[in-house]
Amino acid sequence: MSKVLTIENLHVAIDGKEILKGVDLTIRQGEIHALMGPNGSGKSTLSYALMGHPSYDVTEGSIKIDGVDLIDMEADERAKAGIFLAFQYPTSIPGVTVANFLRHAVSNVRNPERLEGHDLMPMRDFRKELREQMADLGVDQEFARRYLNEGFSGGEKKRAEILQMAMLKPAFAILDETDSGLDIDAVRIVSEGINKVAAESKAGVLVITHTQRFLKLVPPQFVHIFFGGRIVENGGPELVDKLEREGYDWIRAKYPEAAQVEDELEQNAIA
Repeated sequence: MSKVLTIENLHVAIDGKEILKGVDLTIRQGEIHALMGPNGSGKSTLSYALMGHPSYDVTEGSIKIDGVDLIDMEADERAKAGIFLAFQYPTSIPGVTVANFLRHAVSNVRNPERLEGHDLMPMRDFRKELREQMADLGVDQEFARRYLNEGFSGGEKKRAEILQMAMLKPAFAILDETDSGLDIDAVRIVSEGINKVAAESKAGVLVITHTQRFLKLVPPQFVHIFFGGRIVENGGPELVDKLEREGYDWIRAKYPEAAQVEDELEQNAIA
Protein backbone atom coordinates (compact mmCIF):
# COMPACT_ATOMS: atom_id res chain seq x y z
CA MET A 1 0.00 0.00 0.00
CA SER A 2 1.40 3.40 -0.99
CA LYS A 3 2.41 5.89 1.67
CA VAL A 4 1.12 9.46 2.02
CA LEU A 5 3.11 12.55 3.05
CA THR A 6 0.78 15.13 4.59
CA ILE A 7 1.83 18.70 5.43
CA GLU A 8 -0.80 20.62 7.37
CA ASN A 9 -0.81 24.30 8.40
CA LEU A 10 3.00 24.36 8.54
CA HIS A 11 4.50 27.52 10.04
CA VAL A 12 8.29 27.84 10.13
CA ALA A 13 10.51 30.61 11.50
CA ILE A 14 14.20 31.44 11.17
CA ASP A 15 15.77 33.46 13.99
CA GLY A 16 12.29 34.42 15.17
CA LYS A 17 11.16 35.61 11.71
CA GLU A 18 8.24 33.61 10.32
CA ILE A 19 8.86 32.47 6.74
CA LEU A 20 6.26 29.75 6.16
CA LYS A 21 2.76 30.89 6.99
CA GLY A 22 0.52 27.84 6.85
CA VAL A 23 1.59 25.37 4.15
CA ASP A 24 -0.81 22.58 3.20
CA LEU A 25 0.28 19.86 0.80
CA THR A 26 -0.40 16.14 0.29
CA ILE A 27 1.87 13.89 -1.77
CA ARG A 28 1.28 10.19 -2.41
CA GLN A 29 3.89 7.70 -3.51
CA GLY A 30 4.09 7.52 -7.29
CA GLU A 31 3.02 11.14 -7.77
CA ILE A 32 5.21 13.93 -9.15
CA HIS A 33 4.46 17.42 -7.84
CA ALA A 34 6.04 20.69 -8.97
CA LEU A 35 6.44 23.68 -6.66
CA MET A 36 7.06 27.02 -8.35
CA GLY A 37 7.39 30.53 -6.98
CA PRO A 38 9.55 33.67 -7.00
CA ASN A 39 12.96 33.80 -5.37
CA GLY A 40 12.64 34.34 -1.63
CA SER A 41 9.08 33.05 -1.36
CA GLY A 42 10.09 30.28 1.08
CA LYS A 43 10.40 27.23 -1.19
CA SER A 44 13.83 26.22 0.07
CA THR A 45 12.71 26.91 3.64
CA LEU A 46 9.98 24.32 3.09
CA SER A 47 12.46 21.74 1.81
CA TYR A 48 14.82 22.21 4.76
CA ALA A 49 11.94 22.15 7.25
CA LEU A 50 10.70 18.87 5.78
CA MET A 51 14.16 17.35 6.25
CA GLY A 52 14.46 18.63 9.83
CA HIS A 53 17.24 21.22 9.53
CA PRO A 54 17.90 22.47 13.10
CA SER A 55 17.97 26.16 12.08
CA TYR A 56 14.34 26.02 10.95
CA ASP A 57 11.88 26.27 13.84
CA VAL A 58 8.46 24.71 13.25
CA THR A 59 6.11 26.86 15.32
CA GLU A 60 2.83 25.31 14.22
CA GLY A 61 1.46 22.51 12.06
CA SER A 62 2.52 18.96 11.22
CA ILE A 63 4.51 16.85 8.78
CA LYS A 64 3.23 13.27 8.71
CA ILE A 65 3.86 10.05 6.82
CA ASP A 66 0.84 7.77 7.13
CA GLY A 67 -0.27 9.65 10.22
CA VAL A 68 3.12 9.51 12.00
CA ASP A 69 4.33 13.04 12.80
CA LEU A 70 7.96 13.76 11.91
CA ILE A 71 8.22 17.14 13.67
CA ASP A 72 10.21 15.83 16.66
CA MET A 73 12.46 13.62 14.53
CA GLU A 74 16.09 14.47 13.69
CA ALA A 75 17.16 14.57 10.05
CA ASP A 76 18.58 11.03 10.11
CA GLU A 77 15.34 9.71 11.62
CA ARG A 78 13.35 11.39 8.84
CA ALA A 79 15.61 9.72 6.29
CA LYS A 80 14.81 6.37 7.90
CA ALA A 81 11.11 7.28 7.76
CA GLY A 82 11.42 7.76 3.99
CA ILE A 83 12.31 11.42 3.29
CA PHE A 84 15.15 12.35 0.91
CA LEU A 85 16.35 15.87 0.09
CA ALA A 86 18.47 16.74 -2.95
CA PHE A 87 20.11 20.06 -2.09
CA GLN A 88 20.30 23.03 -4.41
CA TYR A 89 23.96 23.40 -3.39
CA PRO A 90 25.32 19.95 -2.40
CA THR A 91 28.10 19.98 0.19
CA SER A 92 31.58 18.65 -0.51
CA ILE A 93 33.05 16.12 1.95
CA PRO A 94 36.82 15.86 1.42
CA GLY A 95 38.31 12.50 2.39
CA VAL A 96 35.01 10.60 2.15
CA THR A 97 34.48 8.67 -1.07
CA VAL A 98 31.11 8.47 -2.77
CA ALA A 99 31.06 4.71 -2.14
CA ASN A 100 31.92 5.02 1.56
CA PHE A 101 29.31 7.73 2.08
CA LEU A 102 26.64 5.70 0.33
CA ARG A 103 27.44 2.48 2.19
CA HIS A 104 26.99 4.20 5.55
CA ALA A 105 23.87 6.08 4.42
CA VAL A 106 22.21 2.98 2.98
CA SER A 107 23.10 0.91 6.06
CA ASN A 108 21.67 3.58 8.35
CA VAL A 109 18.39 3.89 6.46
CA ARG A 110 17.80 0.17 5.91
CA ASN A 111 18.86 -0.90 9.40
CA PRO A 112 17.55 1.78 11.79
CA GLU A 113 18.82 -0.08 14.87
CA ARG A 114 22.46 -0.16 13.77
CA LEU A 115 25.11 1.51 15.91
CA GLU A 116 27.53 3.91 14.24
CA GLY A 117 30.30 1.94 12.57
CA HIS A 118 28.60 -1.42 13.04
CA ASP A 119 26.23 -3.59 11.03
CA LEU A 120 27.16 -2.02 7.72
CA MET A 121 25.65 -3.52 4.59
CA PRO A 122 27.94 -6.41 3.53
CA MET A 123 30.56 -5.04 1.14
CA ARG A 124 29.91 -7.64 -1.56
CA ASP A 125 26.18 -6.88 -1.61
CA PHE A 126 26.77 -3.15 -1.51
CA ARG A 127 29.28 -3.15 -4.37
CA LYS A 128 26.99 -5.27 -6.53
CA GLU A 129 24.02 -2.97 -5.98
CA LEU A 130 26.09 0.20 -6.43
CA ARG A 131 27.56 -1.03 -9.71
CA GLU A 132 24.10 -1.94 -10.99
CA GLN A 133 22.67 1.46 -10.09
CA MET A 134 25.62 3.32 -11.61
CA ALA A 135 25.28 1.31 -14.82
CA ASP A 136 21.54 2.01 -14.96
CA LEU A 137 22.13 5.74 -14.50
CA GLY A 138 25.07 5.91 -16.90
CA VAL A 139 27.56 6.88 -14.18
CA ASP A 140 31.21 5.92 -14.66
CA GLN A 141 32.34 3.29 -12.11
CA GLU A 142 35.37 5.45 -11.23
CA PHE A 143 32.89 7.96 -9.77
CA ALA A 144 32.54 5.79 -6.64
CA ARG A 145 36.21 6.28 -5.72
CA ARG A 146 36.10 10.09 -5.80
CA TYR A 147 35.62 12.20 -2.67
CA LEU A 148 31.98 13.26 -2.38
CA ASN A 149 31.41 16.44 -4.43
CA GLU A 150 35.10 17.42 -4.12
CA GLY A 151 36.01 19.06 -7.43
CA PHE A 152 32.72 17.91 -8.99
CA SER A 153 31.09 19.93 -11.72
CA GLY A 154 27.52 21.11 -11.14
CA GLY A 155 26.21 18.23 -13.22
CA GLU A 156 28.33 15.67 -11.36
CA LYS A 157 27.07 16.91 -7.99
CA LYS A 158 23.46 16.54 -9.08
CA ARG A 159 24.11 13.10 -10.58
CA ALA A 160 25.69 12.07 -7.29
CA GLU A 161 22.46 13.04 -5.53
CA ILE A 162 20.33 11.08 -7.99
CA LEU A 163 22.63 8.10 -7.34
CA GLN A 164 21.99 8.57 -3.61
CA MET A 165 18.27 8.64 -4.29
CA ALA A 166 18.55 5.41 -6.31
CA MET A 167 20.44 3.65 -3.52
CA LEU A 168 18.33 4.94 -0.63
CA LYS A 169 14.98 4.27 -2.34
CA PRO A 170 13.03 6.88 -0.35
CA ALA A 171 9.28 6.97 -0.15
CA PHE A 172 9.40 10.72 -0.83
CA ALA A 173 12.08 12.78 -2.60
CA ILE A 174 12.32 16.57 -2.31
CA LEU A 175 14.37 17.99 -5.19
CA ASP A 176 15.33 21.59 -4.38
CA GLU A 177 16.17 23.30 -7.71
CA THR A 178 18.08 20.26 -8.94
CA ASP A 179 18.33 21.92 -12.37
CA SER A 180 20.01 25.06 -10.98
CA GLY A 181 23.30 25.92 -12.69
CA LEU A 182 23.20 23.02 -15.14
CA ASP A 183 23.77 23.24 -18.87
CA ILE A 184 21.32 21.72 -21.34
CA ASP A 185 23.06 18.33 -21.56
CA ALA A 186 23.39 18.03 -17.77
CA VAL A 187 19.71 18.90 -17.27
CA ARG A 188 18.72 16.16 -19.70
CA ILE A 189 20.96 13.56 -18.02
CA VAL A 190 19.80 14.47 -14.50
CA SER A 191 16.12 14.53 -15.50
CA GLU A 192 16.41 11.08 -17.10
CA GLY A 193 17.90 9.80 -13.85
CA ILE A 194 15.10 11.31 -11.78
CA ASN A 195 12.42 9.79 -14.00
CA LYS A 196 14.08 6.37 -13.91
CA VAL A 197 14.57 6.29 -10.14
CA ALA A 198 11.09 7.67 -9.43
CA ALA A 199 9.47 5.07 -11.68
CA GLU A 200 11.43 2.15 -10.22
CA SER A 201 11.06 3.13 -6.56
CA LYS A 202 7.49 4.47 -6.87
CA ALA A 203 8.64 7.50 -4.88
CA GLY A 204 6.49 10.55 -4.38
CA VAL A 205 8.51 13.46 -5.80
CA LEU A 206 8.34 17.19 -5.08
CA VAL A 207 10.27 19.14 -7.73
CA ILE A 208 11.10 22.71 -6.70
CA THR A 209 12.07 24.69 -9.79
CA HIS A 210 11.81 27.99 -11.62
CA THR A 211 11.94 26.67 -15.16
CA GLN A 212 9.32 25.32 -17.52
CA ARG A 213 12.08 23.52 -19.43
CA PHE A 214 12.87 21.19 -16.53
CA LEU A 215 9.20 20.33 -16.04
CA LYS A 216 8.96 19.27 -19.67
CA LEU A 217 11.65 16.70 -18.91
CA VAL A 218 10.23 15.71 -15.49
CA PRO A 219 6.51 16.18 -16.14
CA PRO A 220 4.39 16.65 -12.99
CA GLN A 221 0.80 15.59 -12.50
CA PHE A 222 0.30 18.34 -9.91
CA VAL A 223 1.59 21.92 -9.86
CA HIS A 224 1.57 24.30 -6.88
CA ILE A 225 2.40 28.00 -6.81
CA PHE A 226 4.23 29.15 -3.71
CA PHE A 227 3.86 32.82 -2.83
CA GLY A 228 4.29 34.77 0.37
CA GLY A 229 5.21 31.76 2.47
CA ARG A 230 2.38 29.44 1.46
CA ILE A 231 0.79 27.61 -1.46
CA VAL A 232 -1.79 29.88 -3.09
CA GLU A 233 -2.68 27.95 -6.26
CA ASN A 234 -3.01 24.24 -7.06
CA GLY A 235 -3.56 22.72 -10.46
CA GLY A 236 -2.01 20.74 -13.27
CA PRO A 237 0.60 21.42 -15.97
CA GLU A 238 -1.56 24.29 -17.27
CA LEU A 239 -0.31 26.39 -14.34
CA VAL A 240 3.25 26.04 -15.64
CA ASP A 241 2.17 27.33 -19.04
CA LYS A 242 0.33 30.26 -17.47
CA LEU A 243 3.40 31.27 -15.44
CA GLU A 244 5.52 31.06 -18.57
CA ARG A 245 3.13 33.41 -20.39
CA GLU A 246 2.21 35.84 -17.61
CA GLY A 247 4.84 35.57 -14.88
CA TYR A 248 3.67 36.22 -11.30
CA ASP A 249 1.82 39.51 -11.87
CA TRP A 250 -1.57 37.77 -11.86
CA ILE A 251 -0.68 36.05 -8.58
CA ARG A 252 0.27 39.39 -7.01
CA ALA A 253 -3.05 40.88 -8.14
CA LYS A 254 -5.09 37.89 -6.97
CA TYR A 255 -3.39 37.60 -3.55
CA PRO A 256 -2.49 41.14 -2.38
CA GLU A 257 -1.86 40.07 1.22
CA ALA A 258 0.55 37.37 0.08
CA ALA A 259 2.19 39.92 -2.22
CA GLN A 260 2.87 42.14 0.78
CA VAL A 261 4.44 39.20 2.63
CA GLU A 262 6.46 38.37 -0.48
CA ASP A 263 7.86 41.92 -0.57
CA GLU A 264 8.83 41.66 3.10
CA LEU A 265 10.57 38.32 2.54
CA GLU A 266 12.46 39.70 -0.43
CA GLN A 267 13.62 42.72 1.55
CA ASN A 268 14.86 40.53 4.39
CA ALA A 269 16.37 38.05 1.90
CA ILE A 270 16.38 35.19 4.39
CA ALA A 271 14.08 32.66 2.73
